[in-house]
Amino acid sequence: MAMDGYKHFLVLLVSALLVGFLSVIFSLVWVLHFRGGLGWDGTDLEFNWHPVFMVTGFVFIQGIAITVYRLPWTWKCSKLLMKSIHAGLNAVAAILAIIALVAVFENRNFRNIPHLYSLHGWVGLIVVIFYILQLLVGFSVFLLPWAPLSLRAFLMPIHVYSGLLLFGTVILTVLMGVTEKLLFTLSNPPYSSFPPEGVFANTLGLLTLVFGALIFWIVTRPQWKRPNEPNSTLLQPNGGTVERVEGSMATSYGHNMDKSDSKLNNEVAARKRNLALDEAVQRSTM
Repeated sequence: MAMDGYKHFLVLLVSALLVGFLSVIFSLVWVLHFRGGLGWDGTDLEFNWHPVFMVTGFVFIQGIAITVYRLPWTWKCSKLLMKSIHAGLNAVAAILAIIALVAVFENRNFRNIPHLYSLHGWVGLIVVIFYILQLLVGFSVFLLPWAPLSLRAFLMPIHVYSGLLLFGTVILTVLMGVTEKLLFTLSNPPYSSFPPEGVFANTLGLLTLVFGALIFWIVTRPQWKRPNEPNSTLLQPNGGTVERVEGSMATSYGHNMDKSDSKLNNEVAARKRNLALDEAVQRSTM
């Protein structure tokens, strides 16, 4: 099925990828050129992993994970494959975020600086915790097959909303972190005098913001949703009656059943309806 406005989508997608990749490059240049490099010894060189991993994982990779269901060349791929890719990318982002937090805590311990006294620290820690919870709930409910249909239908809108909320909060937290770091470290010349490092890091913040705006635009356009597939069944989230039946999936396993293997066929039909519900509900909310 062809996507409406495919060229527009492609331009925005390529732009988002370029801006996101440029953000990662800027974070590396910032710590390598202006902040002395990278290390893992408790000093500020270890702290420098924090912005690199946060921009790379929590911003860039998470942004890609959000858009995987919108890529039209993947619409013919199995839903299980796409869910696995989505979960895998988010898992990588979570791992990088955890490493970034470890770098900060070890640096603070090494320098005897109090932990989590700033708004950036509070919001950042909360986002990481809820992001991991979001990942675990999504894996347990939507990727593994044993969640009840009614639970999937109930949690899907919450899952989508919380994912976008967390991504937006990550962008804001990165902006707070960049500003905080510049205020604490730039004294000669001061941040207010527009030193090269300040201008460069501010540009990194703008790139991150633009990347987030592009991702939000892509995933909120209804014409770029993953299209409905034939033979899909959509149930009411409250577990009520069937709302829509497309094709023959709802009846193909009900007719011509032999009594001797009716139990087996019922299990197959239930599994089919489970996959179809997951497909239809997730398309309707992404």
